[in-house]
Amino acid sequence: MAMLRMVASLAVMAVIINVAMAATYNVGSPGGSWDTSTDLASWSSSKRFKAGDSLAFTYPSNHDVVEVPKTDYDSCQTTNSIQTYNGGNTVIPLSSPGKRYFICGTFGHCSQGMKVEIDTLAASTSPTRAPTPETGIESPHSPAPSHVVSPTESPSLSPSLSRSANPSSSSAATLANTLIGSIVGFGFAMVMLLSL
Repeated sequence: MAMLRMVASLAVMAVIINVAMAATYNVGSPGGSWDTSTDLASWSSSKRFKAGDSLAFTYPSNHDVVEVPKTDYDSCQTTNSIQTYNGGNTVIPLSSPGKRYFICGTFGHCSQGMKVEIDTLAASTSPTRAPTPETGIESPHSPAPSHVVSPTESPSLSPSLSRSANPSSSSAATLANTLIGSIVGFGFAMVMLLSL
């Protein structure tokens, strides 16, 4: 019975660590943003998004963010838009695996490159993935976006955790890796001891 409780506790800890390691990606950063001058295709292809992460779009009032199906993404059309956001500071949760497509609905902006395809992978079931600054671990010192928006929520919902990419957080990634390794190692040792 004690071993069953230990295994259950370890499983709960793994889930908590996975949730805590979700990242918010500032679209286009660190060298750009949601605009016509940023190479958004290169930006998105350099990232590894997983379910549970979020996208943060920051933009002035002459832009918006429109989620569209692939055909509208390819043709830069908003005819069959899934959701439109225009608050200037929008956080969109990547809640499930799969591809999602976002364009700017302002005439001509999408054809000038203001579009991004996001390929979200399934969340890992083991706590072995420790993000680095390059994969989206975010610094708690950056300002939080003003609101979180998903297709089923209102634009005024505030995020509980929002972080922006910061290379100085590599020590945090190292600490997280060490902590995860210690927890997993301790759990394994406990299971081995209890099975004797």
